[in-house]
Amino acid sequence: MTLIADILLVAGALGAAFYCMILSRRLNRFNDLENGVGGAVAVLAVQVDDMTKTLEQARIAAGESTESLKSLTSKAEDVAKRLELLMASMHDLPEPSAPPAPEPAEDSMQEAVFLRHQDRVVEAAE
Repeated sequence: MTLIADILLVAGALGAAFYCMILSRRLNRFNDLENGVGGAVAVLAVQVDDMTKTLEQARIAAGESTESLKSLTSKAEDVAKRLELLMASMHDLPEPSAPPAPEPAEDSMQEAVFLRHQDRVVEAAE
């Protein structure tokens, strides 16, 4: 009876060893850096690093743009206040009188004269 139990135990151990060997090969192919999922994970990790750097640069640029827009907005508000004051002060000025219409000059009334010259033909000396 012990002999049968020992044979079954050895057969079970050999079956488990064979199963582990097959799983090991499949896992190596799965984690292969060139063709398997391991390669895809490595590529994605590199892309995540690139995107993180790009995002940080975009945040810096957005911060600089925000500061620039704040300063430009404050300048525009100051100029708008000054323009409002200038427009308010324009209401206090008297209406300007219309300037007299210029009289037409005599030279401009003359007709233009166009003269046509005859074409001159120069004969070459032979």
